[in-house]
Amino acid sequence: MTRTLYRSARIFTADEPAWAEALVVDGDTLAYVGDASGAPAADATVDLGGRLVLPGFTDAHTHLLMTGEALGQVGLTDARTLGEIQSRLRDARPGADGVLRGRGWLFDAIPGGAPTAAMIDEAVADIPVYLDANDYHSCWVNTAALAELGITRDTPDPIGGRIERDADGEPTGLLYETAAVQYAWAHRDATATDAQRDAAVERVIAAYLATGVTGVVDMAFDDFGLEAFRRAAERRGGTLPIRVAAHWFVTNTGDDAENVAQVARAAELAAATASPWLRVIGIKLILDGTIDACTAAMGHPYADGTNAEPIWPAERLGPVVDAADAAGLQIAMHAIGDRASTMALDAIEHAIAANGERPRRHRIEHLEYAAPGTAERMARLGVTASMQPVHADPAIFANWAAQLDDERVERAFAWPEYEDAGALLAFSTDAPTAPHASLANMYVATTRASALDTSVPAVHPQFALPLDRSIVHATRDTAASIGDGGWRGRLVPGAAADFAVLDTDPFAAEPEALLSARVVTTVVAGRIAYEA
Repeated sequence: MTRTLYRSARIFTADEPAWAEALVVDGDTLAYVGDASGAPAADATVDLGGRLVLPGFTDAHTHLLMTGEALGQVGLTDARTLGEIQSRLRDARPGADGVLRGRGWLFDAIPGGAPTAAMIDEAVADIPVYLDANDYHSCWVNTAALAELGITRDTPDPIGGRIERDADGEPTGLLYETAAVQYAWAHRDATATDAQRDAAVERVIAAYLATGVTGVVDMAFDDFGLEAFRRAAERRGGTLPIRVAAHWFVTNTGDDAENVAQVARAAELAAATASPWLRVIGIKLILDGTIDACTAAMGHPYADGTNAEPIWPAERLGPVVDAADAAGLQIAMHAIGDRASTMALDAIEHAIAANGERPRRHRIEHLEYAAPGTAERMARLGVTASMQPVHADPAIFANWAAQLDDERVERAFAWPEYEDAGALLAFSTDAPTAPHASLANMYVATTRASALDTSVPAVHPQFALPLDRSIVHATRDTAASIGDGGWRGRLVPGAAADFAVLDTDPFAAEPEALLSARVVTTVVAGRIAYEA
């Protein structure tokens, strides 16, 4: 087993002491982290020339297959007008093989915020076109796609979703929430090949390693994802170059027995997937939608007077949370609106009372707007706040703010509230709903300025966090959020040898350096997994 000394570095440990000069990798773990003078003898030496070393990032909320697919689709986030969206679709049409897929469009780029099939038809009408919204909670399709999906005026809305219709009851081409999942995404899953999924897996692994990410947590794992990553491990003799933990996606069928059966399946998979490289650790529930689409469940109406019902009503949610908690599964609940996060905490509190006190670490995802006192309640219950700095990017904030248009906007993405309350705060990206790059995520966290468009001024800079704390929330705390805090996310003796080497030290430069800095080496379990 080779011992390697990495020296002449500025090493941020995400622990105490915060800084070191050298580290020694012994196999897959760290044997030494400290001053260069105290480093033990090693078989090999790597001189880092003063470069910055960080613990490997863990993206604790991502969607792996979808991100791999998105990296190969037409990008629309920076297309700020309908004309630009149509132009990109026309340009992409010649290379489309029977279907055209795009992702990332924003509601405020569409006239009146109301996309229609006819708008896409003007650009591409001869093949089906599927365009996922930036938040991935809506799918905009053209007329050919509506026909391919068999959606007509007589097609019913699914539980928790809506097919947008015109005044005559005809589908307009916009599928909200579970309508996108059960029609557009189900068709995608049914028609995609294993070879296409394998390509997406390789694409997303390479993309994450290149940005210093050594661990990922998939937040909507299913059989397609599980089998695709099993095949990826088989291609490598049973291992992976990145650590994958997953939450099994549980949908609300409207039937308690069927819902609880999904939990039982997750528990079986958790017991059967004990590999440190690929494991199921919990379940994922989507309680509401998004503020941008006015589908998040809010305590008070939106600016237009409407509101949204939860995707999981309380009477359906309780049995699932009780069963998952009893099975020892980690529960992650998507809750963007304050009504949804309150429901999530009510359900967790009930499960604790029903199943008794024992170690548990449940999570609430996003918390874009939460009622005052939510952070303190989460700290008391030991619930992790899983939040995504890139969702607060000012370049995409205007539409979010317009949907509320009241004092609630001033408490958007209030990360310091969770720090102050003592709740565990874990930063992630929710890719592909936002860029997966870890350093851009840290830029938004530390400035509340835009990584997408640097000409846009910062919004709510009072909520920005110092760089050291932001990195801790994206390394040590993200590992801790899935129970790995004792051996990952920190550069200390005995921890996993997972780290990234940067070509620039953002601690010694202006915050903008986070947007230009590059990862030159990513080490996972002591092995170089990526090298620029």
